[in-house]
Amino acid sequence: MSTTTPTTLPATQDLNLLRTFLAVHRAGSFTAAAPMLGLTQPTVTTQIRSLEQQLGRQLFQRLPRGVEPTPFAHELAGRIAGPLDDLDVVASGNCELDGRTAPVHLAGPADLLCSRVLPALAPLVAGGVQLRVETGHDEELIDQLREGRHDLVLTTQRPRGQALTVSVLAEDEHLLVAGTGWAEQVASRPGDQAVCSALETVPLVSTEGDMALVRRYWRTQYGKQHPAVGAALTVPSVHAAKVAVRAGAGYAVLPRSLVEDDLVAGRLVQLEDAPRSGALPLLLVQRPGAEQNAATLRVASTLTEAARDW
Repeated sequence: MSTTTPTTLPATQDLNLLRTFLAVHRAGSFTAAAPMLGLTQPTVTTQIRSLEQQLGRQLFQRLPRGVEPTPFAHELAGRIAGPLDDLDVVASGNCELDGRTAPVHLAGPADLLCSRVLPALAPLVAGGVQLRVETGHDEELIDQLREGRHDLVLTTQRPRGQALTVSVLAEDEHLLVAGTGWAEQVASRPGDQAVCSALETVPLVSTEGDMALVRRYWRTQYGKQHPAVGAALTVPSVHAAKVAVRAGAGYAVLPRSLVEDDLVAGRLVQLEDAPRSGALPLLLVQRPGAEQNAATLRVASTLTEAARDW
């Protein structure tokens, strides 16, 4: 294929093929783009090949997992994203034809939403902004964002690819904590025994989505993998994990902001100093095209401002 970048697109270009291309560019793979478009993966592959033939340019490098856009594909996406998103906004009714903006679809961890995000956004809602809020785990929320289900997602997991807009809102240390009973047992270990070894007989409390944080803590603090055992108690939220640990269920890796008061009051005990790189960034991820709704930008700006005090 030629490497010369054209200055214009063919006049007969099919908008559906361009929409398929843009979805693949944003999703990072044919497989991930297919449900966003309501198509099968083979159909997406066929449409991309057709577009490449019409343009006379290769758009994607096929990788073992997903695809990598070529330089021409990045340029093409930059040229067509705005106009196509504008068309989709009008078609979906998200424009301000009746004087109101469309609802902003926001998702993130339940504890974070309840403790910090919703209080920060309450004035916007009182001022007329409509919100639709959902909860879930990092990976599934990012997948749903790529599918267009959410406009904004709060997560500690950085999404792959370049199509999503990612900004760091805040950072929070994650600490290894236990109730007083288990903490006394760990403290009574032999002097040459590491904390991680002493914890092998202590039950682990975790949410389903937070095992990745536990494994990260082990790699950071001890330079090795967490034992290949699951949590003794799996709970739906980090707040529930804190309550269970405080009651004596075992140990957990929890955000400092969540357990600070309990540490000061002696209801929980930090088992060791925080790891050298224990701070985990809280990210705000925005779906491409979501900025077409002015309310989305207001929500993102409000969260960015509020996060300075988190």
